[in-house]
Amino acid sequence: MTNEREQQTILVLGGTGKTGRRIVERLQESGVPVRVGSRSAGQPFDWADRATWVPVLQGVGTVYVSYYPDLAVPGAPETVGAFTELAVASGVSRLVLLSGRGEDEAQASEKLIQSAGVEWTILRSSWFSQNFSEDYLLEPVLGGEVVLPVGNVPEPFVDADDIAEVAVAALTEDGHAGQVYELTGPRLLTFAQAIAEISTATGRRIEFVQVSSADYADALTADGVPQGVVELLTYLFTTVLDGRNAHLGDGVQRALGRQPRDFADYATDTAATGIWDKE
Repeated sequence: MTNEREQQTILVLGGTGKTGRRIVERLQESGVPVRVGSRSAGQPFDWADRATWVPVLQGVGTVYVSYYPDLAVPGAPETVGAFTELAVASGVSRLVLLSGRGEDEAQASEKLIQSAGVEWTILRSSWFSQNFSEDYLLEPVLGGEVVLPVGNVPEPFVDADDIAEVAVAALTEDGHAGQVYELTGPRLLTFAQAIAEISTATGRRIEFVQVSSADYADALTADGVPQGVVELLTYLFTTVLDGRNAHLGDGVQRALGRQPRDFADYATDTAATGIWDKE
C-alpha cells in the first residue's frame, strides 16, 4: 500500500455478514482504518435507505461492495449503480465487488462497477461453505436432514475465509485492479457429498434429501418464509445450480499465490467448534 492509501478509511458494506466481518477483522488486525457498513453500526448503512449513504462515505477511499440480499434480486443493478455514482463523487477511488459466480443478473452490477472510472476488482464467488454453519442450512444440519431441490450437480464450494483474504488483498494492495477473480474451492462436490463430509466430521447421521423445486418452495412458504426469499432461494438452487459452475476457478491462486481451502478442512474445523452438535 502507498502511504496515502494506508491513511484512507475502507468502508466494508455488509460488515457484519459472512465475508464482511472476516474482512473487518483482518483490516483491524493490520491497523487499517475501517468502517463497518451495516444497519446496526454506529454510523448505520442501509441499502434500502439512501439517506444513510452519504454519511457513511465521508472520508472513505475504498469500498467493499456486498449487496444484500443478492445481486440477482430485482432492482439490484439500479441500487448498486446509484451507490457507485455517489461513492465516486464522494472521492472513492477503489471498489471491490462481491459477485455471484454463474449469476447472469449479477453481471449487470459488475458492469456498473467496471465503468465507474475508478480502480475495481470483481470477486465472483461460488457457493459458500459457511452456508452450512452460519446461514439457513445450519438448522437442517442440526436436525439431521437437509432437504433441497438440487440433484447430482457438483459445486466448487468456496470458504468465506478465502474470499475475505482475497478481498483484503484487493482492498489494500496494488496489482488487483481490473481483475475478475473466480473464487472456488479446490474440488467439486455435490450437495449430497458435502453433507456426507459434514456427517463424517461431526460423527452424526445427517441425510440429504432431494425434492422438486415446487415442493421446496411450498415448504418454505408453509414455514412463513417471505415470498421474495422463497423466489431467491429457488432461483439459486435451480438456475444457478444447473451445472454452469461445475468447474474450478483459479481466483484464489491468482490473488494469493496459494491453493484454496478444501471443504473437508472446513467441515473438520467447524465441527470442532461444536456449532453442529445436536443439543
